[in-house]
Amino acid sequence: MEQLGFEFAVEPRRLTKVSPARLATFADCPRRYRLSYLDRPTPQRSGPWAHSTLGAVVHNALRALFELPPERRTPVRAAQLVSEHWQDAGFADAEQAAVYRDRAKTWVMEYVEHNDVSSTPVGLERWVSAPVNPEPGQPPSMIIEGRADRIDERDAELVIVDYKTGRRAPDEYEARSSQALAMYAVAAARTLRRPCHRVELHHLPTGTVAAAEHTPDTLRRHLTRAEETAEDLRVATDTLTAGGDREVLFPVNPGVRCSWCDFRPSCAEGQQAAPPAKSWELLAP
Repeated sequence: MEQLGFEFAVEPRRLTKVSPARLATFADCPRRYRLSYLDRPTPQRSGPWAHSTLGAVVHNALRALFELPPERRTPVRAAQLVSEHWQDAGFADAEQAAVYRDRAKTWVMEYVEHNDVSSTPVGLERWVSAPVNPEPGQPPSMIIEGRADRIDERDAELVIVDYKTGRRAPDEYEARSSQALAMYAVAAARTLRRPCHRVELHHLPTGTVAAAEHTPDTLRRHLTRAEETAEDLRVATDTLTAGGDREVLFPVNPGVRCSWCDFRPSCAEGQQAAPPAKSWELLAP
């Protein structure tokens, strides 16, 4: 009598979707990650921050500028777009908001004057996503995804461009060490099927362009770090879902950043760790 055979299917590993923002939040403070992405309803947050408002306005103005035909991408039009997208949220008062609105206009006007804006990007606020494994030839271990500010095409290769409006001008080291830019480069190359090695940080207040050229090894190192954080995040989330202790799985990491954490109103330890920051303190001087 022929023996009956049974095939037992091996359940494939569930891939964790990760973005640069999620990984950075979890690495910085696991509790803030839980409050941001897992707790429902979302706990009480602080009000808007002026530096975030300013950054969003500049990003939106530049996105709108590049959506125009090349001949209309003028310094004057760039300044007008700042006004059209302007918001006062987080500023001390209308007077301070007006000062920074004028500064933002100057920043984008000088950006258009000193940079070639004639080429149309292949992506503006482009969502990119790709299953990856740091080790070549191995099955995917995670899905990386995110929204890149701008993706250019130069000499048949993609270039990741990220706008910055913070206090300090970036340098090549910051561009090279940015996990977010590296993840965008890998995901963009997979999504758009073109090579991508160059990443750039464009600092509007100073006009600085900090650039780095990645190699397969540097991109692999970034992906390896991302994979390690993603695995810790997955285990913590699955254990929480199974009934684990949320304070143990997502511990607070108190420090100076608690001064401007969005979830400061919902975190007693954060309130004790540092005094509250004013909503405009992180603006570029």
